[in-house]
Amino acid sequence: MWPTRETAWNLLNEYTQNPNLIKHALAVEAGMRAYARRFGEDEEKWAVVGLIHDFEYERYPDLGPEGHPCKGTTILRELGWPEELIRAVQAHAPHLTGATPETHMEKSLYAVDELTGLITAVALVRPSKSILDVKVRSVKKKWKDKGFARGVHREDIEQGAEMLGVPLAEHIAVVLEAMQGIAEELGLAGE
Repeated sequence: MWPTRETAWNLLNEYTQNPNLIKHALAVEAGMRAYARRFGEDEEKWAVVGLIHDFEYERYPDLGPEGHPCKGTTILRELGWPEELIRAVQAHAPHLTGATPETHMEKSLYAVDELTGLITAVALVRPSKSILDVKVRSVKKKWKDKGFARGVHREDIEQGAEMLGVPLAEHIAVVLEAMQGIAEELGLAGE
């Protein structure tokens, strides 16, 4: 049985205290909802995957077999969560797990994850600190500045959009609009 959003939210909060990591989970959840709608898939299922994809990162930040996301998938298995969900979590970090994104859900999670960080960074450097003022062109402009949001793996975003068959600008628009829809929850509604 697929876990509810409430179950995923409780698990996320059990393992994660950092408000920025929780906001990241909410941003990815919103992006996953948008792509579920786009592909005519179950929004609630996809939202749960987005919400919990990094749930254990704060406790197990080492990337590898004893850390994120491998530790998370072990925990999810112990809790009896569905393999389809676990596989999506693994596929968001194929370089660590060897699980290449194959389904629309897996590809969407891979494509959305890094992009939410870049969009958040673009919003935070705006004078208003509001994601509501961010445009696709603003994100693309900052995209070209390799010194900006240096930790964001732009190649993963490009590869994810390509896997989905969505032009990069359109991919940015989908995720940006989804995040703008929850600006208040993300702390990005402006000052």
